[in-house]
Amino acid sequence: MVGNMEKDACRVQSDASKVCVTIDDIEVSVPRSATVLEAARIAGVDIPTLCYLELYNEIGACRICLVEVEGIDHLVAACNSPVFDGMKVRTDTQRVRSSRKMNLKLILSRHDRRCPTCFRNGTCRLQELADTMGIHEVSFKTSFDESPVDDRYPLVKEPAKCISCLRCVSVCSKVQALSVWGLVDSGSRSRVDAVAKGDCSYCGQCITHCPVGALHERSDVSRVFDAIDDPEIITIAQIAPSVRTSWHEGLGLAKDKASVGRMVAAVKSLGFDYVFDTDFAADVTIMEEGSELLDRLGKGGDGPMFTSCCPGWVRFLKARYPELVSKLSTTKSPQQIFGALAKTYYAKLLGVDPSRLFVVSYMPCVAKKAECAYPGMDAAGTGFDVDAVLTVRELTRQIKSRFLNVGLLEERDFDAPLGIASGAGHIFGVTGGVMEAALRSAYYLVAGKNPQPDAFKEIRHEGAEFGWREKTFDLAGRSLRIAIASGLSNADALCAAIQRGDVHYDFVEVMACPGGCAGGGGQPIHEGRELAAERGGVLRAIDAKSAIRFSHENPAVQACYETFLEKPLSGLAEELLHSDHADWSMPCAVCSDGTIASR
Repeated sequence: MVGNMEKDACRVQSDASKVCVTIDDIEVSVPRSATVLEAARIAGVDIPTLCYLELYNEIGACRICLVEVEGIDHLVAACNSPVFDGMKVRTDTQRVRSSRKMNLKLILSRHDRRCPTCFRNGTCRLQELADTMGIHEVSFKTSFDESPVDDRYPLVKEPAKCISCLRCVSVCSKVQALSVWGLVDSGSRSRVDAVAKGDCSYCGQCITHCPVGALHERSDVSRVFDAIDDPEIITIAQIAPSVRTSWHEGLGLAKDKASVGRMVAAVKSLGFDYVFDTDFAADVTIMEEGSELLDRLGKGGDGPMFTSCCPGWVRFLKARYPELVSKLSTTKSPQQIFGALAKTYYAKLLGVDPSRLFVVSYMPCVAKKAECAYPGMDAAGTGFDVDAVLTVRELTRQIKSRFLNVGLLEERDFDAPLGIASGAGHIFGVTGGVMEAALRSAYYLVAGKNPQPDAFKEIRHEGAEFGWREKTFDLAGRSLRIAIASGLSNADALCAAIQRGDVHYDFVEVMACPGGCAGGGGQPIHEGRELAAERGGVLRAIDAKSAIRFSHENPAVQACYETFLEKPLSGLAEELLHSDHADWSMPCAVCSDGTIASR
């Protein structure tokens, strides 16, 4: 039906910006600038791809998307071949199928095919294509890069699995403006390798866009299970806001079953003594960061103040714009604030020695694995405040390893008091959420009354961003100019503009990953799908339904200040919850044993 409609439309097409193309006997009208692949998708025809990333990696390197075009002797790559008026394309001829299959076998011959032990087993695009094309053996001699794997650091590369698709190169340079990965050597010796190791932010976008298991996070699962199994250790889990939007994706659990309560039950079932919500610490972050902002503004400091809760962004700033590091908020990230309070405030409530506590963070982030071991992240004086960080993908592996039927688990609440959170804490996981949460409470601190909960909704954004957002708000008579950026290429442009003096702001939020933590490098991987906006919408919906919408109204946070911290920016708060970002230098990498090393 769609094909007939498109065919009719094509016959009457008079728009000069469009051309008529025939894909497997289906006539479609497509933009003149379209590629064959785009035209095929408009026609509803599936053409397999491997190296292709829309907008960023359209290089035709893998030759899996080959098609026949009438009038052209050789097969062409659909991903980067432009259409022309009257073009006729065949996507499923014997010649096409044979060539695609041959090319895939050649790729497989240069790839370590020990799939059962690979981190990407079951989510690997190469594995999927081999199965779909019916490739069950490779007759070519197998030869791949057997360089040793260095798994001491948060981000791991396995050379034996790299297929040189250049996806990581494109994402790192075009989306994140880092160019950590590059093609080195030439000819048969060419390979992808790190060419700017010191600039790596550990954002993990290279991992989520790698089609195979050549890039992955360092696994800390065994170390966490060892702690859980030790009867002398009290294990505490904190779960970041965006984890609740994605924890079910790798488990095949339907969305209507993937409640927050069932997520808590799943983590409890792993053996943790206590399961808390990082959103509690996000509310504390707002109390400290909001107060810090007003303090800076009151002193007439040279703006802007940058948010500091994203370690990927902090690493980027220290590597690329060290002269701007002083503008970072000294307030620690929610992860680190939670760790510090767990090993001081909560240890006191439990009446136990903090050295017995083992704090595990479940994060949508790879950079958090590095952040927890930086200087200054041991405020409790008993070692690192956060002992281990696991990504959402590692959580999936943990749950599967225990053979948990999560759909049948009875829902559980977060433990109190560090499990009580506001709606403002929930939106930390979406771009603009930190800013909105901070403005809600900053308004209260200035005016002595709450704004409408959605008074700052203008800063919300869905979908991909190019550049940054800026707004000016009236904060009870005080004009506040703010900016928001997600994705490091956007952050790069923003920082350059600030440095040149082209723009001036009071408060700036930056998230390293496009879409914020909802699109983090530790999230589940779905080939060809970007889910940051969808996941972010879930967090916005949770906020809208929350009984408490303001961080300063969280009763657990109020109790923490009344009985322990005293007030925001108090001496104890400064000691536990703030950090000097100048205490460590780039390049900086955190090894699996918690030591700091240059990479």
